[in-house]
Amino acid sequence: MAGRYIVVEGPIAVGKTSLAERLAGALGARLVLEEGEENPFLRKFYESPEKYAFATQIFFLLSRYRQQLELAQRDLFEQAVVADYFFAKDQIFARLNLDNDEYLLYQQIYRLLDTRTVRPDLVVYLEARGDVLAKRMRRRDRAYERRIAPAYLERVAEAYRQFFYHYADSPLLVVQSSEIDFVAHPGDFEALLKEIQTMKRGVQHYVPLSSRSSR
Repeated sequence: MAGRYIVVEGPIAVGKTSLAERLAGALGARLVLEEGEENPFLRKFYESPEKYAFATQIFFLLSRYRQQLELAQRDLFEQAVVADYFFAKDQIFARLNLDNDEYLLYQQIYRLLDTRTVRPDLVVYLEARGDVLAKRMRRRDRAYERRIAPAYLERVAEAYRQFFYHYADSPLLVVQSSEIDFVAHPGDFEALLKEIQTMKRGVQHYVPLSSRSSR
């Protein structure tokens, strides 16, 4: 796996960071985590979305770009890299939350920055139902996320599905993750790890059998 750049993506609370941490440990890879907690506008956005959407999005865009520059300057052939986000996903939330004028301005900035980012060798997209996302979000119980309405979670999940339906810039592994738990059940993780290690080109779908009956 040396030299591979793998990103884990998916909607809010789907388990991106947990899986990225497990993957980095299993592959001996460097772990790159999104700096979401450092965004000073994020809590304000959930309180007043229309007022703080643009500031929130631009902060995320520039923060992610800075991380991508650092990544581009490293020799990726020395060590694999696993990240819990990728730069292109920034567009999902921008389209979802910005008005038309804000989005046009955002797109100009995004295009200037995107040309210098590193394309992943593999994107692992975790897909889950809205009720599952809501349950996982309640379980991790972040104060600022308590304001997130189920309807917004559904909109985010649908926006991700639409984005990845058209995504073709890197090999893509779509994982149906509603019925599995990579953290609590090592078998779920090991099965997914095998899929990742054998993934090559194009788009593949991984639909694990639910093991609820055996637990």
